[in-house]
Amino acid sequence: MKTIAIIGGGAAGLTAAIAAAEAARKATEAPGPAPVSVTVYEASDRVGRSILATGNGRCNFSNAVIEPELYRNGAHVAAALEVLEAQAAGVEPSGVSSTSEALSVLPGGPNAVLSFFAESGLVWREEGEGRLYPLANKATSVLDCLRARLEAAGVNLVCDSAVEAIEAPGERCARFTLRLADGRFERADAVIVAVGGRVAPRLLPAGLPFVKTALTLGPLAVKSPYPRQLDNIRVRGALELWRGTSLVARERGEVMFRKYGVSGIAAFNLSRLAQPGDELAVDFLPVVAGAEAFAFLAERACALSAVLDHPATWDDVLRGMVLAPVAEVLLKAASVRGEQVVSAVGASDSADGGAASSDVAAVAAVLKGLRLPVTGIGDERQCQVHRGGVAVEALDAATGRVRAVPGLFVAGEAADVDAPCGGYNLHWAWASGLLAGRGAAAVIEGAHS
Repeated sequence: MKTIAIIGGGAAGLTAAIAAAEAARKATEAPGPAPVSVTVYEASDRVGRSILATGNGRCNFSNAVIEPELYRNGAHVAAALEVLEAQAAGVEPSGVSSTSEALSVLPGGPNAVLSFFAESGLVWREEGEGRLYPLANKATSVLDCLRARLEAAGVNLVCDSAVEAIEAPGERCARFTLRLADGRFERADAVIVAVGGRVAPRLLPAGLPFVKTALTLGPLAVKSPYPRQLDNIRVRGALELWRGTSLVARERGEVMFRKYGVSGIAAFNLSRLAQPGDELAVDFLPVVAGAEAFAFLAERACALSAVLDHPATWDDVLRGMVLAPVAEVLLKAASVRGEQVVSAVGASDSADGGAASSDVAAVAAVLKGLRLPVTGIGDERQCQVHRGGVAVEALDAATGRVRAVPGLFVAGEAADVDAPCGGYNLHWAWASGLLAGRGAAAVIEGAHS
């Protein structure tokens, strides 16, 4: 009997196993378990642990609109997703290399990953920014659906079995050899590497193009005293990433301060782009444009002076707009005292730059962009993905096949693909797993014919 080995029992590995077993069974048009032995080798004591940990246990398993340009190596992702959609529709790929329009998941629109989960019995709902969660609000419901389909397909799950090295077929053996950590070895006719960010060159046959892995999609550490003063405070604002005088990216959303720096979804997304030496600019007032911040503060001071029946101080102006600890930090950064009366100027004075308006300009500047120098990732334990892995140039986008090693496939995070928060990384895991599983089954079928 021919065998397909999947290394890793996470999102990509389990979908690859299901796809391989079902494709092999379909090729024979016979009911029951697949005529090919499909085995998942998982290092931990159970499969699906990484799935259960996603989305704080709720599993943001996909997004309502998948945009390839959001991914690292987006052209490779676009080509792969186009093939997957073509397979689902039973048509030949059109050759589109990257277009969000062709892959937008609108009501009634194409999405092979969602079709796969609908067939598996999963029901979901959409939250903000297109994030898709299981209706049961628990990641276990996703894993339960996968487990049922794995069992129906006759997939073997072998846990507590870490594979340390994959040896390609050679003169001594016409099959792949899997060398396990406990000294055992197994043989396989096709192998799918789906170990996620744990992938390392020593696992793979020698010579494969590989991008060094690094943790990303996590909090950022900064060199500044201000985050420590704001530890555990959350604000709904925006973060900008600056490299010298160039704006790299801007993210709106929750910003959470930690002793070492900045966390929250906005920081996580910028961590994919940040480099030591960059600067974060925290925008505490994203609803007001930068050019209007001076006038906003000046007019607010005038209005509060009339209501309070005394000249408004900076404590008065910031009260009700930001939390007291935030106000204290902003005033310190602007070198302004809280009890200091706001310069009695109107919005029309915003461009004169005179001494009378210097305090307004200083507070406007930090309110719209408190600068924090980036030193790197703040807490690696919170990082959600790894950057790097097998270089996509070495892979066939349609199947995840390693071009230089027939019968070897790579899926999910083991390839050099990552994306922002929002379900995009899991979507890639499911999609690439489906493609790799079907590709491996086709290799086995070709060997039979």
